[in-house]
Amino acid sequence: MKIAIVGAGIIGVTTAYELAADGHEVTVYERHGAAALETSFANAGVVAPGYVTPWAAPGMPAKVARYLFSRHAPVRVCWPLAAHEMRWMLRWRSACDLDTYVANRARLQRLAFYSRQRLHTLTEDLQLEYDRSTGYMVLLRSDRDRKMVQPGLQVLRDAGVKFAEVDADTARALEPALNPDTAFAGAIHLPDDEVGNCRQFALLLKNQAQALGARFEFNASVAPLDPAQPTQLRVTLGENAAPQLHRFDQVVICSGLASAMLLRPVGLKIPLAAVHGYSISAPIREPLNAPRSGLMDERYKVAISRLGNRVRVAGSAEIGGNPTAKRPSAIQTLYKVLHDWFPGAAQLANTGSAVQEWKGARPMLPDGPPVLGATGVPGVWINIGHGSSGWALACGSARAVADLMGARPAEVDLEGLGVERLAL
Repeated sequence: MKIAIVGAGIIGVTTAYELAADGHEVTVYERHGAAALETSFANAGVVAPGYVTPWAAPGMPAKVARYLFSRHAPVRVCWPLAAHEMRWMLRWRSACDLDTYVANRARLQRLAFYSRQRLHTLTEDLQLEYDRSTGYMVLLRSDRDRKMVQPGLQVLRDAGVKFAEVDADTARALEPALNPDTAFAGAIHLPDDEVGNCRQFALLLKNQAQALGARFEFNASVAPLDPAQPTQLRVTLGENAAPQLHRFDQVVICSGLASAMLLRPVGLKIPLAAVHGYSISAPIREPLNAPRSGLMDERYKVAISRLGNRVRVAGSAEIGGNPTAKRPSAIQTLYKVLHDWFPGAAQLANTGSAVQEWKGARPMLPDGPPVLGATGVPGVWINIGHGSSGWALACGSARAVADLMGARPAEVDLEGLGVERLAL
């Protein structure tokens, strides 16, 4: 089949590779000048399937309200809120009931475990070399933090996830560079989880897709789908070019927030909102003072990842406000957490442009899981709404969509991940 993919983030690139590997003629359209320049650019890089859970959870509305007055809040609602963000928040609140949360958590984790398996298969079969390290540890600052994570640990047990509750001394043996002056209660160690550089992987897989014949068209603007001919795309290549029509057998929308606009004319109203996250990335100053792999500060929900010769610190979930403005307190929280746990690990002071500060939009659906597969519109498919878990879900989502498009059953249970969940 002749297939168009709109979007070349980690979701679009993995989808392109899987479809090209199946023998299809694939063309990818991306509005930026390269792949993986938005949500996939500087995320935390964590692949921890047992910790992939919906933001819509029991008790979260009350937590968000309390965080309004906290300087280092892990979740924040900023003003002004656009009308679609207010509607999104109302749907999110209604999805915070226990039954909905349990169902959506199971859906996410099924897909996440399958996706990690597919990630490992691709990495090994294609001999992809990117910055990655194994092991993941959740740091617990206090006994209260330890009590708060116990319900989540039962979820891990139920899912068969290998983990260990360890005391502070054992945690320091696993991560010797942990600050000796920072007292903490202990940690949760997950030896099978990992961190990896999402953008590096995306660029390597893009090359593999191109070797299979996939074409990538960058600086490409795609108009909203035409209800009369939804698989005929109106594409503008470059700023001053005239739009051209390109006909395809199938179209897959993987374009993040822009997906809602592209799909609206064909009757699909996808409730996507940008939940922004932040990260700082800096060169390692002294390897012995840097983390070996990935860690999460449970209290502040901030991840610290070792990515080759760099340290990345990522966190925050922010909806509303100015999408282009970085909130200083969010950046300060990242520096605080890095200093608490690994002072001196990174080159932060007097280094000019060595430190990369990033804010990225994570397109999220109000109840948590993505939607993927057929849309009910002939020839139109979707793979969208992965939120902050796009890297952890990408490889599995792409393989599942490719299987469905090839009229094969997916290797993972996709119950609740179709567009019908949204009751459009």
